[in-house]
Amino acid sequence: MKIKHIRAYLMLCSLVVFLQPLQGFAQQSSDGSRTSPQRTPTERDGQHDFDFEIGTWKTHLRRLVHPLTGSTTWVEYEGTTAVRKVWNGRANLVELVAVGPAGHFEGLNLRLYNPQSHQWSLNFANSNGGTLSQPAIGKFKNGRGEFYDQETLNDRAIFVRFVISDITPNSCRFEQMFSDDGGKTWEVNWIATDTRVTNESAAARTRLPHTPTELDGQHDFDFEMGTWKIHPRLPHPFTGSTSWVEFDGTSVTRKVWDGRAYLEEFETDGPTATSKV
Repeated sequence: MKIKHIRAYLMLCSLVVFLQPLQGFAQQSSDGSRTSPQRTPTERDGQHDFDFEIGTWKTHLRRLVHPLTGSTTWVEYEGTTAVRKVWNGRANLVELVAVGPAGHFEGLNLRLYNPQSHQWSLNFANSNGGTLSQPAIGKFKNGRGEFYDQETLNDRAIFVRFVISDITPNSCRFEQMFSDDGGKTWEVNWIATDTRVTNESAAARTRLPHTPTELDGQHDFDFEMGTWKIHPRLPHPFTGSTSWVEFDGTSVTRKVWDGRAYLEEFETDGPTATSKV
């Protein structure tokens, strides 16, 4: 939902603050001084934070037409959002189709979980651009998700904040905000309220048609739909090495946007490691 900087809850790492664990202070004793570092609290495993959203949703959107200009003009959209698991929930793919007075748009968000940092990256694309944007980075805490990134709007550097809140089994709320003063103040420019579609027949009725325009080359990867057995060989590039490591695995390719985008997952096993991509 990036008609310019629309990020739709699909959205939206330079503002991210990494918390460094506190070290224990040295304690003095009659036998001499010793340093006894405190234990770092265990980070919560958030790899299933988005499981609540899997399924089909009816989406009502409000968008501020000219953010950070003093404008108070909003436009509204009605749409459908479909969310599916990737990597058994450690990633997920969001597809949104919506229509309103400003036109028709399609967006997707590929959300990836980093098990080392315990953070999610939200990688957005729209059907007009065809590339993934700079990711917004963040995590959930106490049932609320906050994600940040830095972008440019009208040749000015801005901060972007994306918030997921009011989560229930059948509804949730998404807000996007911009700041042009280093995060001192924030202006909301995107509000999405989702209501779950509870059965497949209702989901089918709520789905909006995708953009019908046929673009040259947009179905070039149709041949690859389905499941494949793969046997890749992975060299050590740009090192002069001539040794290869062999893996066997499975690749699954699915359509996105009726074939104008694709999602490929493959899993391999080899002598050195198991890989999922």
